[in-house]
Amino acid sequence: MLRFLAARTTPVSLECIARACELPRSTAYHLLNTMVDEGFVVHFAAEHRFGLGIGAQEVGLGFAGQDLLLRVGRTPLAMVVDRLGVSAYLVVGQGREIVVLHEERGTQMPPLLTRPTRLPARSSASGRAVLAETPLEQVRALYAAPSAFDDGHRGGPPDLATLEAALGRVRRQGYAVQDNDMRPGLAGVAAPVRGLPHGLPAAVALTHRREPTNVLSSRLGLEVQRLARALSTAVAAQETAV
Repeated sequence: MLRFLAARTTPVSLECIARACELPRSTAYHLLNTMVDEGFVVHFAAEHRFGLGIGAQEVGLGFAGQDLLLRVGRTPLAMVVDRLGVSAYLVVGQGREIVVLHEERGTQMPPLLTRPTRLPARSSASGRAVLAETPLEQVRALYAAPSAFDDGHRGGPPDLATLEAALGRVRRQGYAVQDNDMRPGLAGVAAPVRGLPHGLPAAVALTHRREPTNVLSSRLGLEVQRLARALSTAVAAQETAV
């Protein structure tokens, strides 16, 4: 089924998928809904059609990009952490979730993450940075159902309209902000890392102790954008060298 969707240039109907895969319509419907929940397939509800989702694209193409991003990312993240005393994170998007590839923790910073390192995208700055780079049509498909917001996290936009507004702010200012979203007492910023192999959705985040004003977050917003651009440049240079 995923191979069939990957070969199509446009979304296709349930009937077409069932026929091509030689499956009963009910079975195809059940399988597609399961893969929609996992981010492997996107349901374009208005058109009653299905297409390949971000999760499937990453499984097929993203591992090489992730390895390359990790190789070039560790040292720049460590340098920023040493200079600023913050914690830094490198993440990739997978449907409605992000996967944390690497954490570089500042010496005076408390841990932000516990296993597993898979988090709801809407609830973190890094996830919203990734979603802000995702086509709006796909974001709407991922979060079409109210249940998409029932992910066990209190932080982040609670509905699609609020999420779209938040992503608009990220696009305008170039980075996402979080304040107590993931852990009380911590705030942070994140920026998308663009131009990765196979369109791999990724972001880099900087987390710091919460402060009464937004001065530090504003300064770190510029820092995280510079870091994201540096990672994009480093990945491109590695690809050219190969």
